[in-house]
Amino acid sequence: LVGTFYQSAKPGSPPFVKEGDTIELGQIICIIEAMKIFNEIESEVSGKIVKIIPTDSSPVEYGQVLMLVEPS
Repeated sequence: LVGTFYQSAKPGSPPFVKEGDTIELGQIICIIEAMKIFNEIESEVSGKIVKIIPTDSSPVEYGQVLMLVEPS
């Protein structure tokens, strides 16, 4: 998807995940807004979030790395 990266569901809400959090397979980790459609992005692995690459509300491109995860 080409769109805008959001760490939370709406401004002022806590982020879905933070660096250091443990995530599960299928957990929602962020939202990508493309053409006014908000797409929930689910984790493809279980593990620990090592780094979140894009900043909140920044543009992202197809194939761009969003987060580095240490698999469990």
